[in-house]
Formats: sequence, C-alpha cells, structure tokens
Amino acid sequence: MKDFLKLLKIEFQRIFSNNVLLAIFIGAPIFYGILFGYVYKQAKVLNLPIVIIDEDQSPISDKIIQAFEDNEVLLVSDVRLISGNLKEEMPTKQYDAVITLPKNFEADILQKRHPEIRVDLNMANILNANTASKNIQAVLATLNAGIEIESLKKSGLHTSQALASYESFKINFNKLYNSSGNYITFMLPGLLAAIMQQIIFLAMALVFARDFEDGHFGFLLKKNKSPLYLIALKSAPFIIMIPFIWLFIALLFPYFKIDVAFLNLPMLLLVSILSLASMCIGMLFSIAIPSQLKATELLMVISTPAFILSGFTWPTLAFPDTIANFAKIIPSTHFLSGFKKIAFYGGDIASIKTEINTLLLIFILSFILLYVLLRIKILLFIRKK
Repeated sequence: MKDFLKLLKIEFQRIFSNNVLLAIFIGAPIFYGILFGYVYKQAKVLNLPIVIIDEDQSPISDKIIQAFEDNEVLLVSDVRLISGNLKEEMPTKQYDAVITLPKNFEADILQKRHPEIRVDLNMANILNANTASKNIQAVLATLNAGIEIESLKKSGLHTSQALASYESFKINFNKLYNSSGNYITFMLPGLLAAIMQQIIFLAMALVFARDFEDGHFGFLLKKNKSPLYLIALKSAPFIIMIPFIWLFIALLFPYFKIDVAFLNLPMLLLVSILSLASMCIGMLFSIAIPSQLKATELLMVISTPAFILSGFTWPTLAFPDTIANFAKIIPSTHFLSGFKKIAFYGGDIASIKTEINTLLLIFILSFILLYVLLRIKILLFIRKK
C-alpha cells in the first residue's frame, strides 16, 4: 500500500505537470459549462426580426401590425408599402419572416372574399423559422377569430351565439415536463453530459500513451507487473477528481435556474457508470495507440458527434440502422436517455434499468479488452527487455 500511495503521488504530479491534460480535464468543463449556460440563459428566442408589407393601408392592416408589435417573440423591424429589394437585404438583415398584406385586404374581408396573407419564412435557421411561424400563426389566428366574431355580431347574433357559431369545439393544450418551453432546461444538461464524456475520454487517452512515450511505463513495471494494479493506479487520481467536476456541473443547474430532478440516487448511479465506462474506453485507446496525439485524435472522432448521435435532439428512430447501431456503443447515448427519464419524468432506478444494463455492458467489455491488451503490452515489454 505504501508503494501504491507513493506511485499515486507521482501520478498526481504527472497529471498536474501536463498542461494539456489540465486544460482538457479541468478547464474544459468549467469553461464550456459557463459558456453554454450563458448562451442559453435567455431560455427562449425573443425579438425575431420580421418585415410587414402593408399594401392595403387600412384600419384592419393597422390592427394586424399593432398585434405583431405587441408580440414579445417577434420584432417588427420595418413596415413597407412595397417589398423593395428584400432578396438583397436578406443576407445582411436576416429577417426571419416577411408578411404581406395584399391590396383591398379589408374590402375583401368585408365582402367575404377570403383574402390571403402571404408569409415568407427564412428557413436558413429552422429553430428561428419554426418559432416565428408558431407566433405568426398565433397572432393571425387570434385576429382571424376576432374579425369573424365581430362580423357575426354585426349580423345580429349575440356575443355568446357568435362565439358558439365560430367555435364548434375548443382545444386545451396542457404542457408537461418543461412546460415553460425553457430552452436552457432542454439543451444545457445534454451538452454538459456530452462534454463530460469527452473530457474523460481525452484525459484517459493520455495516461498510458504518455508513459509509453517518455519511458515511465518501464519504471512502473519495476514496481508491479499486474495489469489490475496498473489500471487501479491510473484510475485512482481520476476517480478522486471526477466527482468534483460533476459537483461543479451540478452547481450550474441551480445557478442557471434549470428546474430538473438530478440530486438523487438514480442519477448518481447513472453518472457513476457513465464515468467508469468512459474511463475504460479512454484507457483502452491509450494502450492500443501508444501515442498521445493519435489516441486523442481517434477519440475525438468518436466523441465529437456523440451528442448528435445520442438521440437527445434528433430521434434515433430517424437514423439509418448503421448509424443507430454505432450510436449504441457510445456511453452518452444511454446516459442521456436515462437522464431524461430521471430529470424530466421523475423516474426511479427501475425506469432506467435498460440504460444501466447497457452502460454496465459497455463498461465490462471495455474493461476486459483493456485488461487483456495491457497484459499483452506488459509481456511484450518484458520480452523486449
């Protein structure tokens, strides 16, 4: 044990003397966690710029313009009588929508000709376009209903009769799980989990690869030739430090007012197995590719698309089978699936049984491969000496 503690002290010294490792393992989660938190702090998209082309210039068109100006999500950047050179302006102004109120709009409404309002959406950014479309439809639907009801009242119907004539049924939407539509609540947890997996991958990719490059591996074998001993020695510093990184990430949730259930036993279990699985995969690459640069490059290939492949933002059902199967070997895919069940749906350990079992399988298989490969490396090193 004394020898192990002495070697552990050396491991900590080697970790803190490696600026690249420190930047990846400590700097990255702090920097990206705070950065992404502030990026999504507003929680929802506001002030999307739109242009209204008012070819009618009537009281009704004025009322429509006023309704759009009262909408917090939409920002009426300009009101014009003619479209002008919108195509030339779009690359610089980047309007999210152009709404055209045609000539004789009010007259056609009064004469029941059902005029058409044209809405041109800028689909370059789908999130902005969908948000703008939703709010434009809400404004116009409200106005449309109001105009129709007023028309029915003028024809002699009582207000209650006019409402009943216009609405044959009502619709009541009840939003569950992030009912406010808060974007930071949806996006930030997934990003932070993907970042944690990536920094564990990259940090562990350096532990053995660096030893192979600078000859420290031979020094370790003089102390102990057991693969389990070496794995424990290399893992111990990170097993000590990783909980503090997760604790920092947990503190970001209340700081950015992310209202999800995460301080509980199921989440602790999920986080622990994700960390262990990621550590084993990182060490496996560190042994298989005895070059710090190449090991980190290959792990970047896996970890970079991990968030997209996890199904957190785009459903895996829409993936081709080959890509969907590849996504299943990435730990964060199962972690984020379990995270949703716990954080948003209030699930317990039984509800994430599938995710836990899959993460355990990834951990066990990668550990076995890691152990076998390290044993081969030790035998080859001893034979060479």
